[in-house]
Amino acid sequence: MNAYRGFAAGVLFCLAAWSLIDFGPTTLAADKPADGKSVVKLNDGKLTLVAPDAWQVKAPANRIIEYEFALPASEGDEVDGRLTVMGAGGSVDANIDRWIQQFTQPDGKATRERATIKEVKIAGQNVHLVDIAGTFADRRGPFAPAVNREGYRMLGAIIVTDGAGQYFVKLYGPQKTIAAHQKGFDAF
Repeated sequence: MNAYRGFAAGVLFCLAAWSLIDFGPTTLAADKPADGKSVVKLNDGKLTLVAPDAWQVKAPANRIIEYEFALPASEGDEVDGRLTVMGAGGSVDANIDRWIQQFTQPDGKATRERATIKEVKIAGQNVHLVDIAGTFADRRGPFAPAVNREGYRMLGAIIVTDGAGQYFVKLYGPQKTIAAHQKGFDAF
């Protein structure tokens, strides 16, 4: 019986290690039509998002992310904003709760009380918008330790499509940088 447990533990360890290997981008980068804008096509092209010119297309950091962009840092900020687009499951509320739990407040108050959450209709799709600021627990992988980043902000959108699942658009970075790119995020 102990041999089976050892074998099972070994298999689980190998699977966990395998999930951390970076095999490079597994999706195509955003298309760049003649006008130079980056176009993100979701749901076999039925849902299209157009990125502002200043956004730089990046190779997705992992296989879960379908598209990734770097948004140039504002003057005085040392880090670019990071925008990711991915399809995922789970309830809208559970995902919003997960995003909120990634933030803490310097004064110890509940992040949910400070977050702005609203539902809107955009191009016929239900979209849940989230705006959170505070200290962000930045994790770059499931087993990676969190790096606390003070003065961060996140803008998130959960697009609930008709019959094609949900797509998550998440932008985070220093508050000043995110504020500078908010109009572009809203248009995206």
